[in-house]
Amino acid sequence: MTTQPMRTPTADGVARAAAKIAELLPQTPLLEAEVNGAKVWCKAESLQPIGAFKIRGAWHRLSDLSPEERARGVVGVSSGNHAQGVAWAAQRLGIAATIVMPVDAPQVKLDATRAMGANVVLYDRPGGEDRDAVAQRLIDQSGATLVHAYGDPWVIEGQGSAGIEIAAQMAARGLDGPSRIVVCCGGGGLAAGLALACPEAEIVPVEPEGWDDVARSLASGEIRRVAADAPPTACDALQTPATWPINFAILKERCAYGLSVTPAEVRAAQRFAFAKLHLVLEPGGAAALAAALAGKVALDGRTAIMLTGGNTDPESFARVLSGHD
Repeated sequence: MTTQPMRTPTADGVARAAAKIAELLPQTPLLEAEVNGAKVWCKAESLQPIGAFKIRGAWHRLSDLSPEERARGVVGVSSGNHAQGVAWAAQRLGIAATIVMPVDAPQVKLDATRAMGANVVLYDRPGGEDRDAVAQRLIDQSGATLVHAYGDPWVIEGQGSAGIEIAAQMAARGLDGPSRIVVCCGGGGLAAGLALACPEAEIVPVEPEGWDDVARSLASGEIRRVAADAPPTACDALQTPATWPINFAILKERCAYGLSVTPAEVRAAQRFAFAKLHLVLEPGGAAALAAALAGKVALDGRTAIMLTGGNTDPESFARVLSGHD
């Protein structure tokens, strides 16, 4: 898309984003848990005002817009959590926001986005319609600024602010900081931001089974798209067709590998978070925890696990908890 800002996200940018966000939002808790006999540290981003970490990147991006850019509005693309982050930031800043969302997005996310005043434009994800093309048409009509869900330097830096918090919270407990961060991954905005924020930590992206394009991209050394026949997944927040070069440039330097998790492993993680941490996690928000519980990643007492979102409808969550899923 031609409107994408062309600059490189930096560690200094992450630090600036973290300072801005610290003035606006309290730190989300870093909860201690035991997984397979090892201590882990769970970053509860599901407790953000919009129920997901996406508020970070949205605020950093929109609050950096010039007065002229604010007047023209913004366009976002999202299955729901980034949509809410952009809508929340736009409402606070008095900016008109249009969000391109899939027709099959969870109703709870569509309703929440509209409730914050954003205009929602639906696209046919199941039918193969290109959301970026839809967004580009809207931008061409209005001159609005694109706020991409992951392929944006400000968004990457804003998401990385979670890593600044993790390091500070671990230091307050007398720890040297995270040795490893296991992170739910769609397009790679959060994983890239955390890599910038915590350069000494191993970053492990986790994707749903069949949607592991980032893992395959890391293995091959070049960006791979999700297969055309990718299976349905409850992890709507992680259904991205491919990462972007701006993300992959960071990921390929910092991520040795990526992991995938099965639907059953995701549901087990949702149940674990509810029983042990008293948290509601949506499927996509539980993917990193699922990998840890399934024994797919090493845990050493300084491993941080991102719990990235909690926007799920009551009926679906009740089925998961009951085991009737």
